[in-house]
Amino acid sequence: MAAGGFSRLPNGTVVVALNLPRPLAEGSGSVRVLVHAQNRARALTRLRNLGLRAVYLRGNGAPPTPDEITAVLHHPDGLIWRTAPGVDALASELWHPIRALMRPAAPL
Repeated sequence: MAAGGFSRLPNGTVVVALNLPRPLAEGSGSVRVLVHAQNRARALTRLRNLGLRAVYLRGNGAPPTPDEITAVLHHPDGLIWRTAPGVDALASELWHPIRALMRPAAPL
């Protein structure tokens, strides 16, 4: 169901990319989440510790692009997201820190 993949970097670390349903948001849609970690298991553990319990990486069908790898390596947390590519996604959308995704929407 969720596309994802990983890339091993020359220093031995990995960047994992996953397309996930948008949590805590109104409406439907998905997000592309990037995680930089020592290995794939630690990357998935980082997401599970944030409350995304049903996160699995099966196969390598949608590995991170070189631009995505650069973006996550330059972020201090090593954990970022943006709207997944699709019909309603903006090509110029910037990457966001994961805490912006996990925070509940402000009441109206």
